[in-house]
Amino acid sequence: MTPPASTPSSGARGALYERTLDCVHCGLCLPVCPTYRETGREISSPRGRIYLLRGVAEGRVPLSAAVAEEAYLCLGCRACETACPSGVRFGSLIELARAEVDRAGLREGPALRLERAALRHVVPHRRRLRMLTHLLALAQRTRLDLLSLPFLPAGLREAHALAPRVPSLAARRRLPRRVPAEGERRGRVAFFVGCVMPEFFGGVHRATVRVLAKNGFEVVIPRRQGCCGALQAHAGDADFAVGLARRNVAAFAGEQVDAIVVNSAGCGAAMREAGEWLPGEGEGFAARVRDVCEFLDAVGLRRPEGRVDATVCYDDPCHLVHGQKVGDAPRRLLARVEGLALRPHDDPTSCCGAAGIYNLTHREMSQAVLARKLDSLAAADPDFVASGNPGCLMQLAAGLASRGLHARAVHPIELLDSAYR
Repeated sequence: MTPPASTPSSGARGALYERTLDCVHCGLCLPVCPTYRETGREISSPRGRIYLLRGVAEGRVPLSAAVAEEAYLCLGCRACETACPSGVRFGSLIELARAEVDRAGLREGPALRLERAALRHVVPHRRRLRMLTHLLALAQRTRLDLLSLPFLPAGLREAHALAPRVPSLAARRRLPRRVPAEGERRGRVAFFVGCVMPEFFGGVHRATVRVLAKNGFEVVIPRRQGCCGALQAHAGDADFAVGLARRNVAAFAGEQVDAIVVNSAGCGAAMREAGEWLPGEGEGFAARVRDVCEFLDAVGLRRPEGRVDATVCYDDPCHLVHGQKVGDAPRRLLARVEGLALRPHDDPTSCCGAAGIYNLTHREMSQAVLARKLDSLAAADPDFVASGNPGCLMQLAAGLASRGLHARAVHPIELLDSAYR
């Protein structure tokens, strides 16, 4: 049964309208939009969605299932923001639209209930997420996950294909509260841990802390921090996301540090918008957030003494290059590693199709978007594909394996860490 059309509140209608005003309808966003490239439909482009949402704001278009479909078909990659000459902030516009869709009850069914339960009651809770990870690790060790695949629903089989191998318990061990600087001390930073990263990319966290220490920075890890809220905001659960952001603002408030360093592009983009999510509370927090590659490039990387004899394609995470406008810094860092040859490919700044949990909720479109990326990487044929976001790393790793390509998906900081070690 299709939910009835609805009308957004007057406040939301005004906010939607205001965010559409900067669009001059030039169409420069169309060629960079993943869904437009796949469908060729104007309505599935940023310009088309702005027309649609302005109609909703003006009361000419009802807030209906059709609006909900387009709001969630968008990957939220924000490539249109980079292409836009007028500065339209499409990411915040689409998240506002999704929040209104959610409040109007235009999404329903068991899939939504499962998504909401996971994002509210598992992902932000360290112990629950760790228990789930323990169970997945056990299933992988006993091969129970493979034996049960034929009996799982299609959606869970597809999710299994994206799940990485769970690291060892040692790699997932909690980081110490403080890691001292090595050599001449250059400063003090706080490190954001997040939710998914410690469980599936604990090695990346450890590499990040080691590289920061090698570069003369004392690293502190506040214990009361938690999930950044990015996944919840992308899913239309804006109020819950704001609550998570408020917890992190409080957790880092007392730390006297030069920067809050993040190694997950999606988390960093969300944290840098804390001032918009929490007016009057989050501005100071947001101003201190820095991606680890951006930070190391700005302070001046100490050249690693070791070598990494390999080729690497750097692939830009959308929420780093488009959301945070950081594109050259990771490439400059990798270029400082002896023996490591940066190999360009034809599609580095387009979306890989991960987009939070988009690769689970819109599997067909996600795979179509990924296929373009894999074609480009296959032609370059590197030893490594480096990208600075957990969702991208999982998506790329699964895609590379499905194509039978030998390249490994890694975080740039892992290559730096290898050179230092």
